[in-house]
Amino acid sequence: MATLLEKVSTLVSANLHALVDKALQSNSMAVIDQYIRDVDNNLDALEDAAATVGGQVKTLQRKRDEFKKQMDELDRNIDIFLTQGKEDLARAAQTKFNSTKGLFETYAAQLERQESEYKALLDARLKLQAKLTTIRQQREEMAALLDLAKAKEITARTIRSLDDLAGVGDADVARMAEGIRTRLDQASARSEIAAQNLDQQMDDVLGRGELDAQLEERKRRLGRQ
Repeated sequence: MATLLEKVSTLVSANLHALVDKALQSNSMAVIDQYIRDVDNNLDALEDAAATVGGQVKTLQRKRDEFKKQMDELDRNIDIFLTQGKEDLARAAQTKFNSTKGLFETYAAQLERQESEYKALLDARLKLQAKLTTIRQQREEMAALLDLAKAKEITARTIRSLDDLAGVGDADVARMAEGIRTRLDQASARSEIAAQNLDQQMDDVLGRGELDAQLEERKRRLGRQ
């Protein structure tokens, strides 16, 4: 049982930020998925262990209560025997009372230990479930962000290719840093730069067209004169 709780403690104390960073660096959800599988497996083991220990707790409670009831009855009988002058019966009842008391205390001590272990198992289960809920939520967000990052990178590469065909130089893009949000920012910046380059080309074309129209107008006026 101690080994199980140690494993659970390791999972509960796991640094989710470090797991997320590792997943982002590798551009893969494998490390997150493995952690989720480990948590699921240990949750199953915790539930089995808690059911076993919980059953033992109920058994010990029943045994303790039975011996407590016997002790109370023997205690009353001893007083009755003494008041009736039946010391031999009182002595025998006292002997049985002492033996029953020993059993009661043994079961009570075992019950205390098992209740403590049962509580520890239930607490560990709650903490592990909370950890699992958190990492699953983060996994969904990370998967969506990774997909978005890949899509934006593809878009940025496509626009750069169009720029190359148009004779426009590539933008000076900084090296991709760690983390999915940095990658997203860079991809967005690339798209914006490329879009600005295309806008500038359009402005240049429109600007030349306006100048040509102005010159043609001057030619017509000069011809009329």
